[in-house]
Amino acid sequence: MAKATRMGMAGGLPLGRDAASVRRRVEALEKILERSFTIPGTRQTVGLDAVIGLIPVGGDVIGAVMGLYMIWEARNIGMTKGAMVKMAGNVGFDWLIGLIPGIGDAADFFFRSNSRNLRIIRRHLDRHHPGSATIDR
Repeated sequence: MAKATRMGMAGGLPLGRDAASVRRRVEALEKILERSFTIPGTRQTVGLDAVIGLIPVGGDVIGAVMGLYMIWEARNIGMTKGAMVKMAGNVGFDWLIGLIPGIGDAADFFFRSNSRNLRIIRRHLDRHHPGSATIDR
């Protein structure tokens, strides 16, 4: 019989509410949403956010909901309301610009709200939870 663990989901993402677990989850989510694929012949990366953004209206809504999950995680680690409002502004702006046909799809290459929000979360974690820091590979 398999032994139960606190690790869940593919890739062993932790389920805890501690700062280190939150860091791993938001870093994984940002990578999926913003840097999953490299465009052949370039060094430009795109993620699920840009791909689902090609679906009119619904894709942008799904992308915004996934971006809002990062704000939920920020709340779990005690980030200030001001920082979370800034993060919500990033998601909201990305969602609004995504609603414009053609322009919104191109904007996903230049305005990466999830990467911006990850920087805000990392800054908070480095300041208030330094033990959660990891070495990038």
